Amino acid sequence: MAERNDGRLHRGPGRVLVAIYGVFALAATARASVQIATKFGEAPLAYTLSALAAAVYVVATVALARGARRLALAACGFELLGVLTIGTLSVVDAAAFPDATVWSDYGQGYGYVPLVLPVVGLWWLLRTGARDERRDG
Repeated sequence: MAERNDGRLHRGPGRVLVAIYGVFALAATARASVQIATKFGEAPLAYTLSALAAAVYVVATVALARGARRLALAACGFELLGVLTIGTLSVVDAAAFPDATVWSDYGQGYGYVPLVLPVVGLWWLLRTGARDERRDG
């Protein structure tokens, strides 16, 4: 069964969410690209994780913008799992991360937005989904 396109996801506050995800997609992609191209040998794990974070932000941005609710839920859930896992590992074993990733220290280098953004994204997706179910049911 094909997922229906939910145009409500990117209207109102959802539009701001798409914009913020878009900015993070661009920033993380640019950062990871420069890191991988210029100094990959210094911290391959950190730079690979930065590239993974960038890919997740791109997927979340596109999914939210197109109203692909299930894909957006998966991207935001994966992002939250990533920032909590990498954040914890980078605090517990700082030596494993000689250079920061987007998700290191729970996104401290980005003002903790990487920690808050998936929570807000999931909240928005669940809130708009519950509203749709009440309307449809």
